[in-house]
Amino acid sequence: MNRLTVRSLLTSAALAAAVALGGCNPSDIPTTGRAHAPLSDKMLTEIAAKNMDKDSPILVRLFKEESELEVWKKTKDGEFALLKTYPICRWSGDLGPKKKEGDRQAPEGFYTITPAQFNPNSNYYLAFNTGFPNAYDKSWGYTGSDLMVHGDCSSRGCYAMTDEQIQEIYALGRDSFFGGQRSFQMQAYPFRMTALNMAKHRNNPNFAFWKMIKEGYDNFEASKQEPKVSVCERRYVFDAAAPAGSTKPLNFSPSAKCPAYQIDPMVADAVLEHRRSEQAQMAEYTSRNVAVVPFRHGIDGGMNAVFASKLGGQTDGNGRTYQVVSASGPEAPGYLPRVPNSPPAGKPIVGTPQVASPVAVATAEPTEAAEEQPAAAPAAKPQTTVQMAKTKPAAAPVFRTASTPSTPVKLDSKPKAVAEAEPQLRLNKQEPSKQDKNDSQMRTAFTAPAAATNGTLAGAQPVVPTGSFDSRWSGFR
Repeated sequence: MNRLTVRSLLTSAALAAAVALGGCNPSDIPTTGRAHAPLSDKMLTEIAAKNMDKDSPILVRLFKEESELEVWKKTKDGEFALLKTYPICRWSGDLGPKKKEGDRQAPEGFYTITPAQFNPNSNYYLAFNTGFPNAYDKSWGYTGSDLMVHGDCSSRGCYAMTDEQIQEIYALGRDSFFGGQRSFQMQAYPFRMTALNMAKHRNNPNFAFWKMIKEGYDNFEASKQEPKVSVCERRYVFDAAAPAGSTKPLNFSPSAKCPAYQIDPMVADAVLEHRRSEQAQMAEYTSRNVAVVPFRHGIDGGMNAVFASKLGGQTDGNGRTYQVVSASGPEAPGYLPRVPNSPPAGKPIVGTPQVASPVAVATAEPTEAAEEQPAAAPAAKPQTTVQMAKTKPAAAPVFRTASTPSTPVKLDSKPKAVAEAEPQLRLNKQEPSKQDKNDSQMRTAFTAPAAATNGTLAGAQPVVPTGSFDSRWSGFR
């Protein structure tokens, strides 16, 4: 048995174990499809250029105010280095930690991500569970469930990426697990925790919490090593080690008194120097009375400017909000067609690219508690359908909601290849269309567009690599 065969078997076994631990039906375990989409040649080249291995450990950091997600990866020198920064398409709530179910807050703090938390059958393309509530959250009685990092650019308590982005992030995490990493750390922050930003937010009611998690932020910034996280006395403790000369192992309990400890000598010098520098800078900014950031009022979450500047929100007659992309553009930034995780036997996984529908409606936001269920059994909720009528390229898009009388719409004839590549879009992830079920080919962010007389099929934009958002929207300028 060659190494490739052994690796494939191990891959299937690892995913099977992860899904089983996650409470999913073992029969839903994918053997092909988006959960197994490989990293692009471009990403592999970038990994090699940064002195990293394809399957070396990763670490993820998220920042609400900047709406960015960072993937860090361990280099061959043993330190973490920044691999790539992804703009977050949508996060909900306000700056500050999540405290109770239904408050729409996205978590802040330090979380451990294991293979069991990866969901290849997510209703939102692909996802991994943040692990909220962790030991710190539980010690305060915070509640919430199914808080994810997922695709689909829609959030209630989650961090939503585009489908292309989550496919790449998912693959980076998956490969790190195959490389032997048992879990990776996810650090979620309200903003980049520089001395200046801390001074600007010094009057926020969450400042004491932020000052505490900044210690972990500083430890990572100084050492470029994943900080060891413990919880005692209902607070985070970072890189704790037994005092010199002690032979008794440290025992941390979230609500109990902290044991005697010291900062790990391996990182102590760099960490303490960095902390002192940050504290001195913050004191200077405060003494200069740097302007504070006003509290956010009536604002729910945010998205990176690269998306906010391109997507226009609109409201129908019933007060429901949706987002529309021009008929000359793609369905949504980062959108990938919904394809089965297990195409029919003998069918290619990546082949002729799928064509983006000329007009699109973004999906409605999911509920927090029902955010992540297997795609075969979506959470029961009122079904609202927003459908685009097919129009001539020069005509304005026509909208029909579920409350609109079902008047037949005369459709213009189109080439069969284009008509079949327009999947039915629905709010709240209704039952996949026949096209979705039968589609045996998967388009990735790196698949070349289909050949045509002008290089692009009418009404569509070519697919571009994840991160090239300006190129994706060039048709709007």
